[in-house]
Amino acid sequence: MNMDGELVDQDILIDQLRILKSINVDGVMVDCWWGIVERHAPQHYNWNGYKELFQIVHSIGLKLQVVMSFHECGGNVGDDVDTPLPQWVTEIGQSNPDIYFTDREGRRNHECLTWGIDKERVLKGRTAVEVYFDFMRSFRVECDEFFENKTISEIEIGLGPCGELRYPSYPASFGWKYPGIGEFQCYDKYLKKNLTKAAELRGHSHWKDGPDNAGSYNSHPHETKFFCDGGDYDDYRGRFFLTWYSQFLIDHGERVLSLANLAFEGTDVAAKLSGIHWWYKTASHAAELTAGFYNPCNRDGYAPIAAMLKKHETALNFTCVELRTLDQHEGFPEALADPEGLVWQVLNAAWDVGIKVASENALPCYDREGYNKILQNAKPPSDPDGKHLSAFTYLRLNPTLMEINNFSEFARFVKRMHGQSSENVQALSEF
Repeated sequence: MNMDGELVDQDILIDQLRILKSINVDGVMVDCWWGIVERHAPQHYNWNGYKELFQIVHSIGLKLQVVMSFHECGGNVGDDVDTPLPQWVTEIGQSNPDIYFTDREGRRNHECLTWGIDKERVLKGRTAVEVYFDFMRSFRVECDEFFENKTISEIEIGLGPCGELRYPSYPASFGWKYPGIGEFQCYDKYLKKNLTKAAELRGHSHWKDGPDNAGSYNSHPHETKFFCDGGDYDDYRGRFFLTWYSQFLIDHGERVLSLANLAFEGTDVAAKLSGIHWWYKTASHAAELTAGFYNPCNRDGYAPIAAMLKKHETALNFTCVELRTLDQHEGFPEALADPEGLVWQVLNAAWDVGIKVASENALPCYDREGYNKILQNAKPPSDPDGKHLSAFTYLRLNPTLMEINNFSEFARFVKRMHGQSSENVQALSEF
């Protein structure tokens, strides 16, 4: 989709979709970019290119998972296109840069809007949540035929950067490199005002600022007084701040998902969480804390998120199911990463409350070893209750995947995903 909302390279796409259909892929996932559809003016939507795409997908006999993408694309790992936020929004941001997430040094992150304006009428008379709802409602009305004929099987709601429910704590555009711990993103005037109010209600108005000893984007936990073992993250003030910070993330999910369920009544809704597996084997879990997941070794940070998703009957889509802890230790032993431990914790938090769990790979995957890890997570062989993923979305449809050796390995994976997991498990490909 180009910036004018026109579908490009149709013939190539049709050929690729037909090939996917021939190996029994169930469907495809596609981002509907806010920055394209509502590009020029508030409530002026252009769905034409997407409707054309959906018609092609329907005619080939594939299903659709559609993502409401309220973030920009470009500047992060795996981004190969640039799609900014709507032009009219960036114009507002020039005169009011506090509509963006902001770090302690005052740097503004343009990936998505701060949750601090969820209820502030700063977007031409509308709040951010109203803007998201109007977009979703317009999509539901304009694309009604694809809901009615069941081509659209699920809507995933973008809740933050990369469409994930998290703070933009590790932006590559600010110089972040793996395995840096990232930084807290709560210094726009709206979030600062909310933190000040929370501190006053607690009776400690001097707690109105975030921690000043939490390092910078590329710090390691032991280099900071906040995240080191026995650090300030676990004292009274640290726990107050992290509780507030993580609750704001959950509250944002609540606000948007409650309206998504209104807009898409009768259609499955999902939300995506990022797999922040680095520093998982430390006490503080620093990289998770800066992203808003309050998950140190003495607290389950994913159970409250799972409970919120359950309240809104929202499925969880989780990443990094292809990663093996051993491989991470070989590449970056200092990161003390544990993707397998993280996947186990998050998937079980969701299964424990009885919501559907879907997943996707975090990085490109073309080898049998990675596919076997996905299959193992799709239906854990040792689980006595037979829990399994409801869907797996492969990231992503590209020329490398279509190379003959890679594609034959992918076809084998799709066959195994259908045959050896559960008949309910779907295999999808994202583009």
